[in-house]
Amino acid sequence: MHSTLTEHARCLYGDEYRPTPECDQEHEERYFVEELTFADADVILAMLRELCPQAVDGQLPVWVRNLAYRLVLLQRPDEPALMREAAENLWLHGPDWDAIAADLTKRADALEAG
Repeated sequence: MHSTLTEHARCLYGDEYRPTPECDQEHEERYFVEELTFADADVILAMLRELCPQAVDGQLPVWVRNLAYRLVLLQRPDEPALMREAAENLWLHGPDWDAIAADLTKRADALEAG
């Protein structure tokens, strides 16, 4: 088994900045999704920030990024900075999610004002 979520993602999807490590494990996306689903917010954010440091880059599929941010926001529902980061990701990879991004931004504004 991979030692970190980031390592698992790098093995499965590659890394724009580093070579994909040699690995003799079978890679099934469902195992990665299970690991992601139950990962701590800090672990998920570490993966996103290492594999997609500029938000517009990286080789993680958009659906993985969206799911990752959703899982982080479920664990940390009152953090405006994370809401804005998730909204930025949605706007960059939309337009299907523009309404959700706008709602996240509005919620972040309300939390900061509140």
